[in-house]
Amino acid sequence: MKEQQSAVDKKEYCTICPRQCKADRITTTGICSVGNELRIGRIAPHLWEEPCISGENGSGTIFFAGCNLKCVYCQNEKLSRARVGQLYSVEELAEEMIKLQNQGVHNINLVTPTHYIPSVVQTLRLAKEKGLSIPVVYNTSGYEKVESLRLLEGLVDVYMPDFKYISSEPAEKYSRAKDYPEVVKKAIEEMYRQVSDPVFDEEGMMKRGVLIRHLVLPGMADESKAVISYIYETFGHKVYISIMNQYTPVGSLENFPELQHRITEQEYDEVVDYAIELGVENGFIQEGETSDESFIPEFL
Repeated sequence: MKEQQSAVDKKEYCTICPRQCKADRITTTGICSVGNELRIGRIAPHLWEEPCISGENGSGTIFFAGCNLKCVYCQNEKLSRARVGQLYSVEELAEEMIKLQNQGVHNINLVTPTHYIPSVVQTLRLAKEKGLSIPVVYNTSGYEKVESLRLLEGLVDVYMPDFKYISSEPAEKYSRAKDYPEVVKKAIEEMYRQVSDPVFDEEGMMKRGVLIRHLVLPGMADESKAVISYIYETFGHKVYISIMNQYTPVGSLENFPELQHRITEQEYDEVVDYAIELGVENGFIQEGETSDESFIPEFL
């Protein structure tokens, strides 16, 4: 394996994300649970994204280990806590992107890459030099620092952020990020500034734009409505919204009994009906028993 690429400048402590933990990731790990090396959990075509992302051939997903948000209900806890994953250099990861493109995937989908932004920038530049031409999707929790996002301008085509909460109380309780609502608002504004209105190809695949995801949590229909209302009132039809029902209780939730069950069909329908009544047209919903299916891939 080639020499590993540092995820942060060796001259500085880490301030990539809003946590501003200033960890010396050369000698230790940050709040994100990783040091200065690129650690990847899975590289493969993925068929379980929104239709305009996965299409028929799949989205070329690259799952990054670690996460700066630490949601108590995380479905990919082994990966987000960096308990799994293999090390890659920038050169090796760029080659993997080219391999995915050669397999016919519709895009390169970077999943939870926030804490690796400097290395991601280098990787994408190198991959594009090697012939990467399909869209790049930045798939994130939404807990992003605007200054860091600006490093990605011109390299990312589709931003796919979560918008988890609009109230500080659940953000603090479930993700230890009281400032999440204000952070995600500013982050999405920057994302939209970079890529503007949605653009699709003749097959209905998103080539450019912002697709905002919202996961409905048990007993939080009103919070979901407030999130959707903010998105629609702020962006109208300029972004797409994906309303998800796939919440699955996993991990250690003994201190959160309210999260120990899936959302009901009535809860989800209430949120979807609200979005429709509000006027949302550019969006995706999940139907049937989606929440009974496994959306948790196997990691390295």
